[in-house]
Amino acid sequence: MEKKVTKIGVMTSGGDSPGMNACIRAVVRTGLYHNLEVFGITRGYAGMIDDDIHQMDSRSVANIIQRGGTILKTARCKEFMNAEGRKKAYENLKKRGINGLIIIGGDGSFKGAQIFSHEFDIPCIGIPGTIDKDIAGTDFTIGFDTAVNTAVEAIDKIRDTADAHDRLFIIEVMGRDAGYIALHSGIGTGAEHILIPEKKTDVEAVLSSLQEKERRKKLVNIVVLAEGDDFGGANHLATVVKERIPGFDVRVAILGHIQRGGAPSSMDRLIASRMGYSAVECLLDGRFNVMVGIMNNKMHYTPLDNAVKAKQKISDEWMKIVKILAS
Repeated sequence: MEKKVTKIGVMTSGGDSPGMNACIRAVVRTGLYHNLEVFGITRGYAGMIDDDIHQMDSRSVANIIQRGGTILKTARCKEFMNAEGRKKAYENLKKRGINGLIIIGGDGSFKGAQIFSHEFDIPCIGIPGTIDKDIAGTDFTIGFDTAVNTAVEAIDKIRDTADAHDRLFIIEVMGRDAGYIALHSGIGTGAEHILIPEKKTDVEAVLSSLQEKERRKKLVNIVVLAEGDDFGGANHLATVVKERIPGFDVRVAILGHIQRGGAPSSMDRLIASRMGYSAVECLLDGRFNVMVGIMNNKMHYTPLDNAVKAKQKISDEWMKIVKILAS
């Protein structure tokens, strides 16, 4: 790989998450501080293939730190999965002299960067930007804190109306493969049950617990369920509960994409800024093909080859906490 990085490209890829703009801002301004030329790649790998690339200056990232979404847009790109598409992307970078890449995204984005870097010897730095917090090598991912706070605010409001009517609410949050949003928002709102993809759902145990609560006249209950839970989603669970416990007044709330949007929290702005700064420093220091993370409040660098193979794991202690506090 080239020893000296002089021109860098930055992009956001995969699902958007609050704080991506703060991270773009940090990358651009840190790069300019070190006299690098910085290029924004619009729509991730799709923009790289379509040559949707433009040079950025300090004003390009003015007044964006507080905005959700991503000014560089994002997309999923099937064409990048084949060698021909990646070669086309490389030619577009080469003609501009771009010799370093910073990819803000999740696991799928890092897999693309890993393959691309090995094929064309372009150093890549990954920054974990995903609301799911499902990437090993970092305590937090950009957007997770905001998504959890959005879910907590919504669930708090739902509990108010649940209390007014003595209702059971089954609330579905995002998390197709990971249950961190469900876990954190459920604990934070005092949910009676939290169902996540990482743990097989014992429906009979849930029903038994709800029946016991019905006998105690505890009719206000909140169940928080990740969309990827193995039982089949909030509507399916609601149907089963209605059949087995007809005394409960059951309602379903699916929070959906509101969890992706909105102004990033202070924490997401801070970690995004810190990670963006560190990503540029990595390229300048010759620390290539790593994911920048934060563990125990210190910068942590995971080789991309390892980052795409590892997943965050939810400990049994978390589930024990849920059980004890909801009793």
